[in-house]
This record gives sequence, structure tokens and C-alpha cells, in this order.
Amino acid sequence: MNQDWQGALVRQLLVLLVVCLLIGLITGEYAWALVIGLAGYLGWTLHQMRRLQQWLKRSQPDDPPPDGHGPWGDIFDNLYQMQRRDQRLRSQLQSVIDRVQGSTTALKDAVIMLDSEGNLEWWNPAAERLLGLKRPQDAGHPVSNLVRHPSFKEYFDSGRHDEPLELASPVNDRLWLQITITRYGNSEHLMVVRDITRLHLLEQMRKDFVANVSHELRTPLTVIAGYLETMLEHTDEMPSRWPRALNQMNQQAGRMQHLLNDLLLLAKLEATNPPNNSQPVNITALLQSIKSDAQALSADQNHNIHLEADPILLLKGSESELRSAFSNLIFNAVKYTPSEGEVRIRWWCNEYGAHLAVQDSGIGIEAKHLPRLTERFYRVDSSRASNTGGTGLGLAIVKHVLLRHQGRLDVDSTPGKGSIFTCHFPLSQVTVR
Repeated sequence: MNQDWQGALVRQLLVLLVVCLLIGLITGEYAWALVIGLAGYLGWTLHQMRRLQQWLKRSQPDDPPPDGHGPWGDIFDNLYQMQRRDQRLRSQLQSVIDRVQGSTTALKDAVIMLDSEGNLEWWNPAAERLLGLKRPQDAGHPVSNLVRHPSFKEYFDSGRHDEPLELASPVNDRLWLQITITRYGNSEHLMVVRDITRLHLLEQMRKDFVANVSHELRTPLTVIAGYLETMLEHTDEMPSRWPRALNQMNQQAGRMQHLLNDLLLLAKLEATNPPNNSQPVNITALLQSIKSDAQALSADQNHNIHLEADPILLLKGSESELRSAFSNLIFNAVKYTPSEGEVRIRWWCNEYGAHLAVQDSGIGIEAKHLPRLTERFYRVDSSRASNTGGTGLGLAIVKHVLLRHQGRLDVDSTPGKGSIFTCHFPLSQVTVR
């Protein structure tokens, strides 16, 4: 098309030149003939450009271009075809946008689109109901200025969005929301907000039930255990068949008390706010104390318990909660390691944060059990729990304590060779003497 257009333009100029020369030959005024001819051609070109400008200003999708001859006819036709193609593409894109907006409008979950700076670009009607966003005055404003909750601002600014955030709705504190943020495109954010009020109420009912039942059972169980201990002190005055039964009853009562204590601790961890991070905990001294308790637990099994800890490395948090979590890991290592086995405890720090590793040479755990180890009452093998007196809540306690200290738990185990339980803490939780 370009070659045809250029050829037509060259032909027009040649014809104009020939005509001007003929007029100059007749009149004897070659220069004036060329000037007048070129001026006329320039005026004609300006007239075509004016027609083009007027058509472009008033043209509608189906408005045909003005008639033209030569290269200007090709220009009008080409622009018209480009305009039609552009209109078809715009119609297709608008159809896609309309379908997306229609589908998101029908969603009960809020969908919010944010730019790379966290400013509001678009949201569906559910976002107005759940978060109180208002159109159009909130457009372009930072979402953290409209959802005024400290945990949300910390969650958004952290950039760690692997886990959803749960908080009360800013427009109705009886509504509980689950917020998920996903990055896409050029660092834009897609925020999805779901109403989880029903699940939150069910979870709260479960927590209240466990806490209340555990508390109510504690008193009668204490009374039963007290009478059993008293009766066991006078077994010499009883028939021979009674001491064995009383010992079994006392053993099970102690196990029930241990279970209730763990349930109450879990309920407390779930019901209270995370600990104040202003007080660093001397982890080395804490581990030395737990190691002494572990050696007492080992008794005549003669486990080799080694501790390697950086004495200047401290961790912000609650000493009692950390003691509970670390002792669970270390005592489990002792319980599930055969006699004369080895348990290694290591506390260190690197560029990724602080770490506590508890390694044993015990029986190990099959890979299929690892994802569920921190579930409440999950048993790898019921016979193992009965032999060691475990409640099935130890690793659940560990998980909750680590979450309250911004940590996480990794487990690596090989059946027959042992296990390594590693707690990871971010650098923000670490301090030194």
C-alpha cells in the first residue's frame, strides 16, 4: 500500500510539472507557471487535510470517510479501516470488562484492586458492605487509611501474605473478615475479603467449650486424685487385689490432669494477646534448665543430651511460653529415643533469623504423618502415646507459641534414624546482650 501511495504521489507531481511546463511554454512565463501550479497543489492538499480533520472530529463508528482521489483517497480509506478495527477491539475489551465486573458484582466476597502503592483503584459492591468503602470519594486513597486497624497495616506493609489475616469489620464489629492479598502485574495488589463470622463464632464456641469443660473437670479430678493418693498410702491394710487397681486409677488420674493442664494452656494461648516483646529472654539459660529436667526424665535410660547455644543471643517474648514449647520438643526427643540414644539441642543465629534445633536418634516419623503433627490429638501411633503418657497436645502448644512469637516449625524425620524439629524466628524477634 505504501508503494502504491508513493507511486500515485509521484505521478501526480509529474503531471503537475508537465502541465506547468506546457503553460509556461505557451505564456513564456515558466517560473510563474511553476509557482502558481505548486500553490494550487498546496491549496488542494490543505483542503484535503481540513476535510480529514473535520471527519476525524465528527466521525462515528459507522460514519464513512469523505471521498478522495489519489493518495488522499488511500489515506481516508486506511484510516477508516484502522478506526473500524480499533472499534471492534474496544467492543471486545469492553465486553470482557463488563463480564468481569458483572461476575464480581454478584460475588458475596469483596474484591478490591490496588495499585503498587496500595491505593484503591476499583472494588465491587461487597467491599462497600464489608469494609465501608464509598464510591467515588475513596478512589485513589491508600487502603490502610480506610481500613484503620493496626494489624491490617502491619500485614499489608510486611509483604508476607502467605497466610490470610482475620479481623473485625471496620463498619460492624460483629462481622469477622478474612483478608487475602495477592500480587499481580506490575506489583499491583488484589485483595479478597470474605465474611467468616459464622466460622469465627463456631471457633469461639469450641474454645469456650474446651476452656469451660477443662476448668470444670479440674476440681473433681483433683479431689479424686487426692483420695487415691490417700488410699495408696494404706494399701497394706487392703485386700491384695486393691493396690494394683488403685495404682492404675492413680496413673490415669495423673494423665487426665496432664491433659487438662495442656487444654487450659492452649485455651489461654488462643484467648490472650501475644506477649509483650519488650523483655528479651535468655534462651541459653532456659535451655540449660530444660536440659537438666530432660536428664532427670531420662533417668536410668542414660541418654546423651548435648547442648550447643550462643550465650549472647536473646529472644523477645514470654519466657513461660517459650519454656513450654521448647520443653515439649526436648522431652519428646527423650521419650521417643531408645536407651543410650543421643539428643542434640542447638541454638544459633544467621542472616535469616534465630533457630532452635532439637535432633534425636529415635524411631523417626513417616513422611505421611509430618503435615498433621501439630494437629490436636493427632496420633502417629496410638500405642506410642499410651507408652509415653503423651496427651497429643504438645506439638499443638508448640505451634501456637511459635505463632505468638512470629516463628514457625519445620520437621525433618527419617524412620529408624531419628527426627529434627527446628524452630525459626525472624530477626525482628532477636536481640543480643
